[in-house]
Amino acid sequence: MIAESFSVEKGDYLRAGEASTKMKNMLKKLGIGGSVLRRISVAAYEVEMNLVIHSLGGTLSIDLDGDYIWLVSEDIGPGIPDIESAMREGYSTADEIAQGMGFGAGMGIPNMKRNADVFEIESEPNKGTKIKMGFLMGGGKSE
Repeated sequence: MIAESFSVEKGDYLRAGEASTKMKNMLKKLGIGGSVLRRISVAAYEVEMNLVIHSLGGTLSIDLDGDYIWLVSEDIGPGIPDIESAMREGYSTADEIAQGMGFGAGMGIPNMKRNADVFEIESEPNKGTKIKMGFLMGGGKSE
């Protein structure tokens, strides 16, 4: 089992993408490649940007355990008041700053779910959100 966690700060657009890039490079060094690496990279970047844009800060963790690579995002609020809506492509609550930078198109959570073999999301308003994604090391979802 290999695990590593990264802290992600609210509104830190200058460092946004660093954690997902470090994860991608770590997985490459371990010999993970192809479509699995691409799917993890997409999901990691999307969830990292959600932490920067929507949360009050949180952590992004990766864990290699058995047949799965687990990617877990946990934040400290404000939570997602309507998960069903957030799962729809095009739905966004991103502020004007994020939208002005080209983010907030409402594809983050749908892209995470689309790329993961296992996808779980829990959120409580004013508490936070936890997103857990599993990726089969043997390939998982087909292109």
